[in-house]
Amino acid sequence: MTFPHLELAANPHDRIGERRHDEAWLDERWADAGTRVLVVAGTRLRPVDGRPDWVAPADAPEGLRVLLGEHDGRTWFAVIVPPDRAPGEKEEWLGLRAALPHLAQTGGAEAPLLFHAIGLAEWHHATRFCPRCAGDLAARAAGHELVCGSCGRSQFPRTDPAVIMVVTAGEPGADDERCLLGRQSTWPPGRYSTLAGFCEPGETLEDAVRREVAEEVGVRVGEVEYFGNQPWPLPASLMLGFVGRAETTEISVDDHEIEDARWFTRAEMQAEAEAGTLVLPGGVSISRSLVEHWYGGPLPGSW
Repeated sequence: MTFPHLELAANPHDRIGERRHDEAWLDERWADAGTRVLVVAGTRLRPVDGRPDWVAPADAPEGLRVLLGEHDGRTWFAVIVPPDRAPGEKEEWLGLRAALPHLAQTGGAEAPLLFHAIGLAEWHHATRFCPRCAGDLAARAAGHELVCGSCGRSQFPRTDPAVIMVVTAGEPGADDERCLLGRQSTWPPGRYSTLAGFCEPGETLEDAVRREVAEEVGVRVGEVEYFGNQPWPLPASLMLGFVGRAETTEISVDDHEIEDARWFTRAEMQAEAEAGTLVLPGGVSISRSLVEHWYGGPLPGSW
């Protein structure tokens, strides 16, 4: 079976990093009517007919010009403008999370470009001053570098690795094999998801899986198998998916991040998903893909 989260990372653009300092080339590509530009208001975009609105350079407002790269014979840019200078009505501009379902419906062809654009917009939004001396920062390298005007130190975009895992117990593939899902107290009734957390300094990804599961639900995990990954610029993460095998099954939630956690057999998961008492993450998330990978097929309902 194919997984939407993998489709969203497929067919990426060529980022042509060697062109980011070539101002003559950048100006030439900007003057090409075939070039496409995504306008980003702060960290939001404006969909048109359910899809992100790519415009010609002549129709783009003034702002920070960011080179995304080349794809399908075109050059692609983003322009980041302050929210109060965004064209149209404020309500027309949506966060990336709200646009993800549309990406899945259209096959996700534009997803790598959008993730790149929004990820850089989030970084520019959060990185206002030099972390060393608090000096003002100026953008260079077509939006991929910030240089301090006081101390000269450069800042580059960061990506935070986060692990996300489906934890299983019992004989693999058996009718009584179970998978572990948890929920937060702020979620609507019936909503459950895979566990997740950020990797800490000096920690391997596999140990991060074991630590996060132990901290959140008190279950000890042994074997950890890599599944896949998904860029998640909300604001700056790379979600690394794993399947973990439980060595213990007693649950003790931390009552801080996790309100409740449950083991589900495949039959229980199917019955509750069909009844609507179990609501799983949306199809574009790697969490959904992990659950359906374990289950062995698609399930009804989503956030």
